[in-house]
Amino acid sequence: MHDASRPACMTNLRKQRILIVEDEPSILDNIAYSLETEGFDPVGCHTGGDALERFQEGFDLAVLDVGLPDVSGFELCKQIREQSRLPIIFLTARASEVDRIVGLEIGGDDYMVKPFSPRELSARVKAVLRRTQERDPPLAAPPTAASPSHPFLIDDERIQISYFGTVLTLSSTEFRLLRLLCRHPGRVYSRAQLMNSVWEEPETAMERTVDAHVKSLRAKMKAVRPEVDPIETHRGMGYSLREDW
Repeated sequence: MHDASRPACMTNLRKQRILIVEDEPSILDNIAYSLETEGFDPVGCHTGGDALERFQEGFDLAVLDVGLPDVSGFELCKQIREQSRLPIIFLTARASEVDRIVGLEIGGDDYMVKPFSPRELSARVKAVLRRTQERDPPLAAPPTAASPSHPFLIDDERIQISYFGTVLTLSSTEFRLLRLLCRHPGRVYSRAQLMNSVWEEPETAMERTVDAHVKSLRAKMKAVRPEVDPIETHRGMGYSLREDW
């Protein structure tokens, strides 16, 4: 296992680096062993403080335990989201739907409830990384360049979206969701269509999960332009990106 004491220079740069933040040594070791077996380079931390110190070394994905001794995984996620769109998978002993929604709303990409299979976690890590690295075909609409009639600018290389000139801090799922809506302004997508197009495993998602991500997107865009709501809700039908700018 690649623990917190291992020098960064010893890391195999050809492997995808996974930051594991888990205070239970046995769980951390099992996760690290499973990921290493799958060809990843896992780096373990027992506290949120340690994770933030190592964060600048560069990682491809983070696995965060919600119940850390010094800070909650949710709060750690918020701090990471202030500077990065790093994919995040939460681990928690709390199985309530409310906790799951909260985790997704603040920028998490997936959520696993303890006890869990390390092999399943490895599979989910692969799925999230696959979604993050996917590249869709060029957009039919003009959102690859902002204009007075379309305030979005989508940068596929940096995997980021600007809104009225401000780069939005988005999770990978939020990025794909907003990008899809930007493809065809005015087109109404049902929740099922959004799940099938954006989520790698739509059968594991819930319609309320879509609503939670839309709510999060609205809040982030409202912070830029409070007077504008770019996403329209069509009761009983779904969502669309407004086209009457």
